[in-house]
Amino acid sequence: MPINFDTSFLDHMPQNVATQFLDRVAASGKREAFRFPRGEAWESVTWAQAGDSVRRLAAGLLSLGLEPEQRVGIASSTRYEWIQADLAVMCAAGATTTVYPSTGAEDTAYILGDSSCRFVFVEDGSQLEKLQAHRAELAGLEKVISFDDSIADGDWVITMGALGELGDAYLKEHPDAIETVAKEIRPDQLSTLIYTSGTTGKPKGVRTLHKAWVFEGEAIKAQGILDETDLQFLWLPMAHSFGKVLLSTQLACGFATAIDGRVDKIVDNLGIVKPTFMGAAPRIFEKAHARIVTMTASEGGAKEKIFKKAFEVGTKVDELTMAGKSVPLPLKLQHALFDKLVFSKVRDRFGGRVKFFISGSAALNAEIASWFHAAGILILEGYGMTENAAGATVNHPDQYKIGTVGMPFPGTEVRIAEDGEVQLKGPHIMAGYHNRDEATAEAMTADGWLRTGDKGELDKDGYLRITGRIKELFKTSGGKYIAPPAIEAKFKALCPFVSQFMVFGAERNFVSALVTLDPDAIAGWAKENGVSGAYEELVKSPKIVEMIGDYVEQLNGQLNRWETIKKWEILDHDLTIESGELTPSLKVKRAVVEANNKDLIASFYS
Repeated sequence: MPINFDTSFLDHMPQNVATQFLDRVAASGKREAFRFPRGEAWESVTWAQAGDSVRRLAAGLLSLGLEPEQRVGIASSTRYEWIQADLAVMCAAGATTTVYPSTGAEDTAYILGDSSCRFVFVEDGSQLEKLQAHRAELAGLEKVISFDDSIADGDWVITMGALGELGDAYLKEHPDAIETVAKEIRPDQLSTLIYTSGTTGKPKGVRTLHKAWVFEGEAIKAQGILDETDLQFLWLPMAHSFGKVLLSTQLACGFATAIDGRVDKIVDNLGIVKPTFMGAAPRIFEKAHARIVTMTASEGGAKEKIFKKAFEVGTKVDELTMAGKSVPLPLKLQHALFDKLVFSKVRDRFGGRVKFFISGSAALNAEIASWFHAAGILILEGYGMTENAAGATVNHPDQYKIGTVGMPFPGTEVRIAEDGEVQLKGPHIMAGYHNRDEATAEAMTADGWLRTGDKGELDKDGYLRITGRIKELFKTSGGKYIAPPAIEAKFKALCPFVSQFMVFGAERNFVSALVTLDPDAIAGWAKENGVSGAYEELVKSPKIVEMIGDYVEQLNGQLNRWETIKKWEILDHDLTIESGELTPSLKVKRAVVEANNKDLIASFYS
């Protein structure tokens, strides 16, 4: 039977993010709140210390004249200062406008201008340069606050420390200013503008209200999966709604968070921090899976045989357990042995204490989720979008179905429209797109539900399964419908060397694909197989083309005849955020990839 969560929290939620934070500081003052790297060591602060620093910064913003709902930008990677700045904006009744550090100068200027930011926090000189290059267009930007003490000029650009000093002076004159301001923030007041990185046109600013973020945190707390004894590792971009919702969850539940936004440090940091949970995009799990599989394959011999046998046994045990059947004693004993020899070592790579991972922002491959599950690592897939403050459904540690995105949050409604579209309703739905009334009207139904653009289905137990993007489905010239994500997911589960596999063929007579390889994984394979050269040379190697071709043949053996890949090619580069072909949350911008490779795709059909 599905779990029935208590929804009484809806009647007594904190009024806004500011009071939610201040309440947490009061309740958990002496407990650890955040830890972050300083050089090679990690520094830690309590909730009381975080509260003091946020109050000073918030008062500094008030001293500069920030008024309710006025926008303050943050252009930075994920770090403790980002969270301090965001919470200060919340406690000063402002609204945070998030800017990815990878966003170009032109789009940065557009976002800050479109949102009418009066102030902006910047991480370093590279972010400041973007503003200086477009200063004439940013006439309303009064002050830049730098995390880096070395780049302030004392006039237009001041340091975070200087902002805190302004706050100290303000609090001497107005000692209760922050508490007074916090109490006056309405639940339906603007909290955040997050600009979605669309594949075409200018990004749209999603207007998220205080009640939306508060609801998200309280709804996760109501599910009882996290409490103040947990430790989160946070690397996700805070400019993305997934990162923001994890902060809301922390305020609601009171656990500590270790923060380091450097993606290349994730695995090392997990070993040091030893968290109990982490949120991540599916690409992180795909890379970890590929790395472990390819490393074991390179060792060969007995180790590889034991590894493969372990996962064969782990999968059998999972199948029996999930079907409600008993596991025979010989299989139990085998499983216990392999848990000690193989699975415990896999878990140790992630710190050894992880209760579960939360996967979101894109579809998680069910086969990869099952592989981790066999090793005793639970990945709870969830679902949502920026327009609903990130979380709408999630699997629960006590009740989950791999391949689904779980059940609706308590207080969230989910329905499937006649055309199969998933639609959402609840306190977390956006108040529209900033300055974009027409786009807002298109995003909502006449009776007030959010159109997600995703195709899905609810099973008899209320679990949601996402089957693809409505706009991503295409029809071949033979009239057959193709769902690219399903085919792409199958290939990623088969081939540990792939980074991206993108399927095309709309209105064509067959399906084709573009392939990119994981640079680290393919470099390891090349070394073991006597192939040398840079990435762009490796992908042309006959050995590598033949190896990838074998995987394509395996894929075709699992597909309907009209879905099979007839032609494909490996691109001379992997997709990156910097190239504009991935969003900062690591989703493929399919339209951009297709436009960049239109001649190559056309050649498949000539």
